[in-house]
Amino acid sequence: MTFGPLVNADWLRQHIGDTDLRMIDFRWYLQDRHGREEYLRGHVPGAVFVELELITGKEGGGRHPLPSADQFQNEMCKAGVDQSSRVVVYDDAGGAVAARLWFLLGYFGHRAQAVLDGGLGSWEGPLETEIQHVEPGDFHAAVPDTRRVLDFEAVRALRDVPLIDARAGARYRGETEPIDPKAGHIPGAQSAPFTENVRPDGRFKSPGELRSQYKKLGAENGAVFYCGSGVNATQHLLAMEIAGLPGARLYAGSWSDWSNRDLPVATGEEP
Repeated sequence: MTFGPLVNADWLRQHIGDTDLRMIDFRWYLQDRHGREEYLRGHVPGAVFVELELITGKEGGGRHPLPSADQFQNEMCKAGVDQSSRVVVYDDAGGAVAARLWFLLGYFGHRAQAVLDGGLGSWEGPLETEIQHVEPGDFHAAVPDTRRVLDFEAVRALRDVPLIDARAGARYRGETEPIDPKAGHIPGAQSAPFTENVRPDGRFKSPGELRSQYKKLGAENGAVFYCGSGVNATQHLLAMEIAGLPGARLYAGSWSDWSNRDLPVATGEEP
C-alpha cells in the first residue's frame, strides 16, 4: 500500500497509536524563533522533535548542505525511526520545512513518509509539552538518490527545464535580503513563492490546481527549484509529487550558495 505524500489530521487521529507510526515535529525558523522551544510549548502527542541543524551536512555549498548518510541515519535512529516505520512530519509553515525531512527520507531510500497537511494548525486535539523519549530505531540510510539534486555548476548549465525560485517575491526581485550577501535571483529563474502552493489554512491546493500552476511555469516535464538554503524549496518537490508531475529536482545550495560565489545576479522581474 502506498503511503503519503500527505496525510490529514483525521487520518492521524485514527492511526496515532499504531506501533509502526513515528511522528516528527520538524519546526524551524529563519529568524527570531526556535523550533525546539516551540515544541516544548506544545506538540502533537507522541511526536519527537528533530533539529534541522542536526541533519544538515558539514560539506557542500550554502547554509544547509545535505547531510551524509551516516549523519542522517544516526539522527533518524535517535528519533526512533525503523526501516518499517511510516513517518509523518509536520511543521507550522505550510509544509515548507517538513518537506525537507520528507525529501531527505526519500533521498536516503525510505519509502513510507508523509507530511501532515495543514501542519500543527490542523491538529484539533490536545497538545502535550513533555519531551518524548523513544527507543532507538533501526533506520538504515541507503546510497542517496543524487539524480534529484544539482550543484551550482549543473544549475549554470541548465537548459532543458525551468529554474524556479521559491522565495518571496521581494527577495527574488532583490528588494530585500535578510541573510545572504547579495540580493536578487539567479538569471533566468522564474518566481513561484512556495506560499502559493497552499491555501490560507496551510493545506495544499488540489492536485489539479497545482498541475495548472506548474504548467504555467512550463514545469509539467520537470523543473529545478531553489530557495534561500535548500529548505523551503523542497515544498515545491512535495507539491510536484502531489500534482503527479515528474522530474522535480533541488538546487541544494540554493541562493546562499550562488550569492557567495562570483556569479551573475539578476534583480527585478524576468522579461
